[in-house]
Amino acid sequence: MTAPTMRAMVLKRAPGELQLEELPRPEPGPGQLLVRVHACGVCRTDLHVVDGELSEPKLPLVPGHEVVGRVAAVGAGADGFEQGTRVGVPWLGWTCGACRFCRAGRENLCAAARFTGYTLDGGYGEYVLADRRYCFPLSGGGSDAETAPLLCAGLIGYRSLRMAGDPARVGLYGFGAAAHIVAQLARHEGREVYAFVRPGDDGAKAFARSLGAVWAGDSDEKPPVELDAAILYAPVGALVPAALRAVLPGGRVVCAGIHMSPIPSFPYEILWRERQIVSVANLTRRDGEEFLALAPKVPIKTRVATLPLEAANEALARLRAGRLEGAAVLLVDRERTD
Repeated sequence: MTAPTMRAMVLKRAPGELQLEELPRPEPGPGQLLVRVHACGVCRTDLHVVDGELSEPKLPLVPGHEVVGRVAAVGAGADGFEQGTRVGVPWLGWTCGACRFCRAGRENLCAAARFTGYTLDGGYGEYVLADRRYCFPLSGGGSDAETAPLLCAGLIGYRSLRMAGDPARVGLYGFGAAAHIVAQLARHEGREVYAFVRPGDDGAKAFARSLGAVWAGDSDEKPPVELDAAILYAPVGALVPAALRAVLPGGRVVCAGIHMSPIPSFPYEILWRERQIVSVANLTRRDGEEFLALAPKVPIKTRVATLPLEAANEALARLRAGRLEGAAVLLVDRERTD
C-alpha cells in the first residue's frame, strides 16, 4: 500500500527559491493536529527566511505561518478539537511551558520556542502538523483567504498597537499587510492614523487614505503634527531616527518586525525627553484570542491577492518589490485563485 503524500513548496537552502515537491504526509503525534491547509498568507517574515536574513531555519523547510485550514486528524491527547474544525495556525508554534517567561504569560519570549514555517514546517503545503495549544479555532465569517493574514499581520499588528500605549495619533511606517489591518483597528478605536510609504508610491498613499488615514506621505517626510507613537513595519533601520523626530516628548517608537537593517547613529536629543524605542517579539496566545475576537467587531476587512500554491515564488517576488496592496495569500485547497 502506497503511503499518502502531499504537495509542498520547499526551501532547500537560503537564500534560494522554493521548489514544488511531493512529500510524505505527516501523522499527528501526541498533542498534535494534522491540518489540511486551505489558505496560507505570505508574510514578510517568510521573505526574510527565504532571503537568508533569518539565519537559523530548519532545512529543508516548508515556509508559511498564516495558516487557515481544517483538522484532518487528531493526535492522542489533543483534546478540544475534532476532525473538520476550522483552525488557524500562527507563527508561534511551540513553547516549553516551564521557563520564567512561559510561567509569567510571556511565552513569546521563551528561549526554546519553535516557530511555524521557520523551525517547524509550515503552511506552504497541503498539510501541516501543529501543536494543539497553538491552534486557534476560527468561527465563520470571512473566506479562508481573507482570514489568513489575520494570523500574523493581524496578530503582530495588534500586539504592536497595544505596545504603542494609548496613542491619539499613531504613525504607521510601511503600509503593507500589517499596517492595512492596524489602520482599521486604530480608526475603530478613535485614533488618528498617519501613513508613511515608500517615497513616490502614490498608490500606497491612496490605499492608506481609503482605510481612514488622515494623512499619507513619504517615509522621509515629517507629518503635519507631532505623533504620540509610531510603529515601524518596514524593516528599514534608517526609519528609527525619522520616527523619533516625528513623535512628541514621551512618545514611543515600536519596531514591529523580526528583522531590520542596521539602525544608524542619531543625536541623543531626538531620544531625550522620555521618548522610547521598543521592539515586538512574536505573539502570545492571549494576543490571538483577543484579536480574533475583536476583528469581526471592527470589522477588519483584509485586501488580498490570491495565487495558487505553485506560485509561492511569484508571491514572494511581489512582496520583495513592494508590488502588493494588502497581502498575498496562497490558495492550497478548496478556493479558486484570481
